[in-house]
Amino acid sequence: MQTLRLRVMRATDISAVAELNAAASPAVNLLSEEDLISLHAMCDVALVATDRSRRIIAFLLSLGMGQPYESENYRWFEERGVRHQYIDRIVVHESAKGTGVGRALYESVFERARERGATEVTTEVQLDPPNPGSVTFHEHLGFQRVAEQHTRGGTVHVALLARAVY
Repeated sequence: MQTLRLRVMRATDISAVAELNAAASPAVNLLSEEDLISLHAMCDVALVATDRSRRIIAFLLSLGMGQPYESENYRWFEERGVRHQYIDRIVVHESAKGTGVGRALYESVFERARERGATEVTTEVQLDPPNPGSVTFHEHLGFQRVAEQHTRGGTVHVALLARAVY
């Protein structure tokens, strides 16, 4: 049985987070350490999960409304005009899949959304290149597809998802 611990992401975690993020490509887009530092600064939920040896095996980055984040998906939700808490990315290492760590990370986002008075939590999953594991995960958590769009110059097709906060 694996022992997992959730904690707030620290600046010193950025290198390990960048490595985990890169290993998950193309399911998530690549980010440099500098991009991750900038994104981390905009997030009001930034968490990591560590294993027994304190190795980072999962992370989540989430932003509230009104941030200067240039993500096409975040901007779509901002323009929609609904009070939301946006999950930019979650990455779970293969060794931690099926442990409930993803669900625990998401529950932290829903708690933050309730605190802020948001009515929904939003995110996107890639349809092309395909990320079927993420689609299934979000469906099990009750997310609904509200739209689809092509991003990154038409090279990526995503489903835009939302779930009510309750």
